[in-house]
Amino acid sequence: MPQTETPGTEGVPRTGLRWWTELPLILLVYGCYSAGRLLARGDVSSAVDHGLAILRIEKVLDLNAEHPLNRLFTREPWLGVPADFWYASLHYLITPALLVWLFRTRAEHYRRARTWLMTSTFIGLIGFTLLPTCPPRLLSDGHGFVDTMAHYSSYGWWGGEASAPRGMGGMTNQYAAMPSLHVGWALWCGVMLWRHGGTRVAKILGVLYPLGTALVVMGTANHYFLDAVAGVAVMGVGLLLAPRVTRVADLVRDRLFPRRTPVTDGTGSPIVSGGCQTSAGERIPRQRESRLDAGAEPDASPSDAGEGAAAPAR
Repeated sequence: MPQTETPGTEGVPRTGLRWWTELPLILLVYGCYSAGRLLARGDVSSAVDHGLAILRIEKVLDLNAEHPLNRLFTREPWLGVPADFWYASLHYLITPALLVWLFRTRAEHYRRARTWLMTSTFIGLIGFTLLPTCPPRLLSDGHGFVDTMAHYSSYGWWGGEASAPRGMGGMTNQYAAMPSLHVGWALWCGVMLWRHGGTRVAKILGVLYPLGTALVVMGTANHYFLDAVAGVAVMGVGLLLAPRVTRVADLVRDRLFPRRTPVTDGTGSPIVSGGCQTSAGERIPRQRESRLDAGAEPDASPSDAGEGAAAPAR
């Protein structure tokens, strides 16, 4: 007997996400992020020029948050050391942890949040490629910045040349300061905590984490103030583009993996017989053959018999 679907569920689209498809996608985006930072090294002199240009713009705008924060973090190890751990570690821990949390507990919001994050990350990679920028810590000593990662390298697992593990500093692009995706990702995390955390503590953390990250990236001399602003702007553009990216992804998926449309009888109701022909009075397929075996005429019906037979004598 052919299988039938539960009424009302025949045309429901199967949009469920699975971890074995999501994990490779996230790893692919992170791989592109790491490769983009590595490949978009650019010319060092151009990167230095871009960094100095940002400093000049900030001077014209009377923005100088980097110098006082960097002096404070350099002078006070109880601030500088945790800030270096924050910069080198948290965005690799909190961002994926929130993705997993959304996937498991807020599935209806996960895809939109994931697409926003990934779209913004790719926009940031374009910025790294088109505008390689020297961070404050790599400028000459005359500009007054101290590389706290190198200053406190004996406290952490990173080396003196970058936030990468010791001996791996040469495998990173240190001229990818504009925009600051540290700040951008932290902003994304803050929005997720504020909107979906559900508790006052989550909302407080949703505010403190991006603000703290902005202070950390400037105090450790890894980013300029305008880098942080650019990171926020990138997330804004990614938020606007995410719905369009989702629609394009759906179109590509439907083109590559078309969904099967259920067969209907012309009134919108699905045909239950699955291709087996039935006629009036038949409750199950092949009932006609059973009638033939019993000696019944295949085409006879009460109405037909009444039309073709002579009226009985009275």
